[in-house]
Amino acid sequence: MHPILFTIPGLGFPLRSFGLMLAIGFLVGSWILGRLAARYGDDPKNDPERMSRITFWVLVGVVLGARMLYILVEIGQGSEVGHEFTSKPWKMLAVWEGGLVMYGGMFGACALGMWAAKREKMRVLAALDMGLVAGMVGLSIGRVGCFLVGDDYGKIVPEKYQNLPWPITLHVPQNLPDGSLFGPENAGKVLWATENWMSMKALLIAFLGWQLLKRRRYAGQVALVIVLLYAILRGTIEFFRGDTIRGLWFGNTVSTSQIIGIVMALFSIALLVKYRNQRDEPRRA
Repeated sequence: MHPILFTIPGLGFPLRSFGLMLAIGFLVGSWILGRLAARYGDDPKNDPERMSRITFWVLVGVVLGARMLYILVEIGQGSEVGHEFTSKPWKMLAVWEGGLVMYGGMFGACALGMWAAKREKMRVLAALDMGLVAGMVGLSIGRVGCFLVGDDYGKIVPEKYQNLPWPITLHVPQNLPDGSLFGPENAGKVLWATENWMSMKALLIAFLGWQLLKRRRYAGQVALVIVLLYAILRGTIEFFRGDTIRGLWFGNTVSTSQIIGIVMALFSIALLVKYRNQRDEPRRA
């Protein structure tokens, strides 16, 4: 685990692995989005350039949405962090101190991305299909940052399963490096490698979405399937999570992500059933 890769000489500014992996994930996802637009867009010649302009708004949406949902969850639970937000509202802007919720980032990215796609005169749902495929690839890389910094860690593994190999389990160092989020209570323990699971989950969803993109029957079908798969797999991984900062409800039995996931899964299933006989052809410029 390497929370801080190195400190920039002369400035004393630490280069954090989490931020670096998020940046790499965004850049790779943006590149893949351009490639998908050139292959599956309605206007292969001009859609990649349009998508490059959309990605700026996607980035804004990710940061704003992820931060806003985190703030709402903390205030809603009445946590110590939530009280700090209400007493010191400017702390809501301190993204560098941590506190982002993936579902909020997804909602924000989709909302601003769809708005930008409409402004670019693209088919919004067709653009959303490609955006979520590329976004899942970016997410899989970003989650590596969670592993490096010790965020979103798993529960302590029962003794009989502790010899399972990485990336199923991970051994937390006895001496935690500066900036680690594992917490001293997990030092030297064996945890479920939930960060790695989430990386593999996102990559698997991206691959399945890409395969479906080749043969989708209507615009938006890929997006619905991706949301459904994400909700199911993320909700399952949540049972193995050991951190509580993500927000737990109803006697610490259900997480915020699981509640949102249930709603999103039902929404996706309803629309997939409703449009099961839908057929349309992509329009070419």
